[in-house]
Amino acid sequence: MIDNEFGNDLLTLEDDEGVEHTFEVLDAIDNGENRYMALSPIFDDPQEAVEDSGELVILKVVSVDGEEFLETIEDEDEMDEIADIFMERLEEDYDVISDEE
Repeated sequence: MIDNEFGNDLLTLEDDEGVEHTFEVLDAIDNGENRYMALSPIFDDPQEAVEDSGELVILKVVSVDGEEFLETIEDEDEMDEIADIFMERLEEDYDVISDEE
């Protein structure tokens, strides 16, 4: 798990339209084949935070020519598997409300 002893780990990403978005890195896992990150959006406007769905953003870390990039997970089975792992891990550290309740 990511060490937040000295504060939150923040990550700024640029979308396809060139707009920057800031995320808090909640967790990262390595399943032996790939590395994944679970992110939560950070909002400047408190109203945006209230209106947010609260869903995690889960991205895969890919390496191209020695540089790391984050990309969406296209395979639905892979996404379901990784999302389940993150939810189990995050439930241990946070009060996570499940859709199943």
